[in-house]
Amino acid sequence: MFRVSNNLVGILNFITFLLSIPILWAGIWLKNKGTSECDKFLDTPIIILGVFLLLVSLAGLIGACCRVSWLLWAYLVVMFFLIILLFCFTIFAFVVTNKGAGQVLSGKGYKEYKLGDYSNWLQKRVGNGKNWGKIKSCLIDAKVCSDFNQKFMNDTVEVLYTRHLSALQAGCCKPSDSCGFIYKSPINWEKTPTNSTSDPDCNAWDNQTDVLCFNCNSCKAGLLDNLKRDWKKVAVINIVFLVFLIIVYSVGCCAFRNNRRDNNAYSAGWKHP
Repeated sequence: MFRVSNNLVGILNFITFLLSIPILWAGIWLKNKGTSECDKFLDTPIIILGVFLLLVSLAGLIGACCRVSWLLWAYLVVMFFLIILLFCFTIFAFVVTNKGAGQVLSGKGYKEYKLGDYSNWLQKRVGNGKNWGKIKSCLIDAKVCSDFNQKFMNDTVEVLYTRHLSALQAGCCKPSDSCGFIYKSPINWEKTPTNSTSDPDCNAWDNQTDVLCFNCNSCKAGLLDNLKRDWKKVAVINIVFLVFLIIVYSVGCCAFRNNRRDNNAYSAGWKHP
């Protein structure tokens, strides 16, 4: 007799199977049509995710609906490790994003971001030259500073100082206030010979639109501040998803027991008509 748990596992995995198709297609499209470094950085993980969801959902669907016990067992093993992995990642996300925050500046509408305020693990990730090269390319492609310049191009320096800038705008698109540069436009600042500061970001600044402060520690810190907020949101979503996976896993275990019971009953009936 077919059980409700088998039906439920079949329905859930059929939905997952349908979702895996556009994810896989998006990854293949990015691999073939993507033009930027940012696009190429995303295509492989998306393809891997799409293939993983496709295979796991097929295993759960066939195992539950066709009573193939070994497939359903493999599905449950994968689900178990996925739950463990997701639990560990959620804890890790909360730990590495626990440190770091923008520093409030007197009389300014934005904050200042220091790389040393964030966790060592995150600092090492953005401190890696290869990693930062890809991230910087993504920031330039996203036109973070071009949009910043377009939005505030008519501001005087006094007005710009009152703006509530994002972490990326404050860290990547303008020099640090301690540099004492002369304001020309939001992304154009004049260095003067009298400027003397130990802040390496002041030397890293350049008025070229593809340089600006993208090589500054303040830009890396601004990115980490964004990443910190995003990871905390993802961690909260992961908790909800984790509860959902545990429920699906429990239902899958019931379906697996049903399969074994039905198969045993069928075998006993075949041997003793």
